[in-house]
Amino acid sequence: MVRVLVVDDEALVRSGLTMILNAAADIEVVAATGGGQALAAVAAHAPDVVLLDIRMPDVDGLTVLARLMELPDPPLVAMLTTFDADQYVSTALRSGASGFLVKDTDPDELAHQVRSLAAGAMALAPRVTATVISGYLHHRGEQRAATHAASLLSARERDILVLLSQGLSNADIGRRLHLSTGTVKDYVSAVLAKLDVSNRVQAALWAQRAGLLDGART
Repeated sequence: MVRVLVVDDEALVRSGLTMILNAAADIEVVAATGGGQALAAVAAHAPDVVLLDIRMPDVDGLTVLARLMELPDPPLVAMLTTFDADQYVSTALRSGASGFLVKDTDPDELAHQVRSLAAGAMALAPRVTATVISGYLHHRGEQRAATHAASLLSARERDILVLLSQGLSNADIGRRLHLSTGTVKDYVSAVLAKLDVSNRVQAALWAQRAGLLDGART
């Protein structure tokens, strides 16, 4: 069972997301709160995944994200917005968000994205534009820096990076490369450390910048 916390300033949105996710047999919304109650709700319910509104009047979503990332064992966080090219997306990704979803995502797709996050995969809404991704990569450095970072990876670590960039979970990668899930997890940790990024989304964008995904199989 994937435990989810929904954080949004609008009660109607909270109710709608809760209803959609609770309809899935393997997902449970353990709490739905406004931004001001998010940290307390995480402490009380220990969710696996937090769906966090990026724009809230009481407490800014990016502020909540930063505080969550300071926890000893932070949950996986996907930012929610009504905009597919939100100006804060790049900041959220750099701050440790593991995904970015728009609120009008199809109900089945929303549940799928939550499962993907919980399984260790990344979740980026298809409508997140190339402009937003390019902006993130610009802030992270030029192509030469990305290529240098990628050169630090072993051949196996590059394989892992390419597959996680395609959205595969640790278990999926393990099946593809005939490795145990635990071994894949160790490889992923090594990749993140060598690239000096905090999550799979950042690693995937870094791989794109370095040209590792050009011609990669899906």
